[in-house]
Amino acid sequence: MKKKVTKLFGIVAACVLSMSMLMGCGTGAATDAPASTEAGSETTDAGKTVKIGVLVADVSGEEAQGFRSYYENYVAANYNVEFDYTDALQSAEEEKSAIEKFASQGCDAIISLSSSDRAMQIETCEDYGVYYAIASGVLDDEQYETYKGYEYFVGQVGPSNETEFMAGKAMGEYFKNQGVSSVAMYGAFIPNPMHVYRAAGVIAGLGDTYGGTDDMGAIVGQIFEDQGVDISKVEGDVNLVAYLQGYGDTTTDELNAAIQKNPEAFISVGMATTFFTQPLNEAGIPFSDIDSFTSMNGSAIKEGKLCYLAGKYSSSIGPTFALVMNAVNGNVIRDSEGNAVSFSQNYLVATDGDTFDTYFVSDNGDAPIYDKETLDSIIGEDVTYDDLAALISSK
Repeated sequence: MKKKVTKLFGIVAACVLSMSMLMGCGTGAATDAPASTEAGSETTDAGKTVKIGVLVADVSGEEAQGFRSYYENYVAANYNVEFDYTDALQSAEEEKSAIEKFASQGCDAIISLSSSDRAMQIETCEDYGVYYAIASGVLDDEQYETYKGYEYFVGQVGPSNETEFMAGKAMGEYFKNQGVSSVAMYGAFIPNPMHVYRAAGVIAGLGDTYGGTDDMGAIVGQIFEDQGVDISKVEGDVNLVAYLQGYGDTTTDELNAAIQKNPEAFISVGMATTFFTQPLNEAGIPFSDIDSFTSMNGSAIKEGKLCYLAGKYSSSIGPTFALVMNAVNGNVIRDSEGNAVSFSQNYLVATDGDTFDTYFVSDNGDAPIYDKETLDSIIGEDVTYDDLAALISSK
């Protein structure tokens, strides 16, 4: 279904904007008049800088920094585009305020790397007539069905929730196959769905049940209800001796308490390499993470105790950029049923330094996997859904 767009941009601009805000989205050069709020109503001028606001929950993690470097240092150097990043967003209210600010500053599109409330994000962008795409994580099936026909929602590119579950499951199976009998776990950042699905997968992969079940949907539902992983509900082949969660605010005491339980491995569903590499190396505890192929993680897997990394390469967010650029320039790409596109991406796994280097070197510096030549093949007035699907499935 399509939602009738409420044209708020003009009201906001008239009422609350100062002249400095009208200079553009971010800290770049002065801009032309704000883009039309009618989808596809006009093609962006060749000389106009396209302005894209990026919603960010994580500003310190290796994956987040890799994504940002790709957009700001590579994409912005090769296209007439300007990215403006938020500070760390920790609530739906902060996400909404950020979108409203971007819209008031004349942004042409929003790319989301933050997931406190993506339904609200889509609705707010619809109200302001700003194109919107998801570059990390995806909507759940019910949400996608609700919003897939919205005019300004152009799509999502990233691991599906099922893919997140399978990534966690493969990581759990790795340690089970290594013969460990006890583990500690970090993650399931509520309300971030991708971390919850990963945590559910880890439990299943270890050969354990949660609340008596190993079914993906049932475990995920319980973790959301419990607002975290209740270790008393975990039973099975491998003992979960400690669980901790927090978004950078997990205390040293909490980590030390987990280490004192003497787990044979420390399994993280995100950001352990950012927060815990040094203490886990010092404790001599093998650990894993779902993160990204960056230089810091390379050191951790070659010189430290990181033994399993499931990651996305930094330029994997290239197709999302292509989606919004096409939309801004009048080519809103839809699937065969006329809906916002939804493409799933898989994770790459490294358990040793040589494999890590294979992935890292191939997507580093001035020659990313989604380089300009590749992006040019999916940016343009003649690009179709099939073109995008073929390229994404080949990477």
